[in-house]
Amino acid sequence: MDQVRALRYFSKVVETGSFTLAARAFSVPPSSLSRRIADLEQSLGATLLKRSTRVVKLTEIGQDYYRQVKQILEQLELSDEMVRNYQSTPMGHLHISSMVGFGERILLPLMDEFSEMYPEIVLDISLSDELSALSRDDVDIAIRGGYAPNERVVAIKLMDNHFIAVASQQYLNEMGIPTRVSELSQHKGLYFRTPNGPLPWICEIDGQWQEVSAPKAAISNNGKWLVDKALQNRGILMMAGWALNPYVDRGELIKLQFDYPLYVTQNPALGVYLLYQKQRYQVPKVKAAVDFLVSRVKHQNSPHNNIHSFV
Repeated sequence: MDQVRALRYFSKVVETGSFTLAARAFSVPPSSLSRRIADLEQSLGATLLKRSTRVVKLTEIGQDYYRQVKQILEQLELSDEMVRNYQSTPMGHLHISSMVGFGERILLPLMDEFSEMYPEIVLDISLSDELSALSRDDVDIAIRGGYAPNERVVAIKLMDNHFIAVASQQYLNEMGIPTRVSELSQHKGLYFRTPNGPLPWICEIDGQWQEVSAPKAAISNNGKWLVDKALQNRGILMMAGWALNPYVDRGELIKLQFDYPLYVTQNPALGVYLLYQKQRYQVPKVKAAVDFLVSRVKHQNSPHNNIHSFV
């Protein structure tokens, strides 16, 4: 029995939830794929999959086995790719996951230039504010806003991610310009929602952190929609400075200042981080993309080169 092939078949059945879809991915008959997995189960003396007419599920031992097998297959694929691409031209599919706002405003325009430099790399870019795990998802590079993650990855801080409060001039004319955080209760708030919920507005007063959020007028994980609401005079918006500064510079939105600094977290180390698994940097396509993005983004926004290695 070709155990590696059987393991690939087994892993694909788990990922797709279907013998038919898994067989299609390998261009083999479903019956042939099913027999190989049955042989694998027989050699192990254990049932890995629960089969029914509608669905395929892992058994309890199958779940443990799959977790270990997936790591082995990923390492094997990485080793094969590193050998194939050693000192070669960057090529192949490059999977990048980025938070939406950064992706739309900064990443996508830059990757047009990257594609011209490396025409043999096929870009596969996903924009989502849901967190992606490099060890779990099919992602070469991830770009996240927040803190340096507690993962076994390399994290390069591309830029600060400090939030600022803004509103339109017309809104401020109608509602008044708040200069004290205590006045926010008389205003309307536009809130950015993360996977953990809407970000509160907080400040530190006499050594104590207090929430000073304005009543909610709108909530969304879509930054552009929230900016549109602010431009339509719907309320005060707290969002990342790098996203709002262009509107402030054009005079479309007014940056607000308060008697106490306004934050969305007690942790001051907010940033935009580029993440990748340390060993993936040896793959030419990943090295090319990491070096390109760091040179284009980070060195234009920060004089310091903050790299954190979580390995």
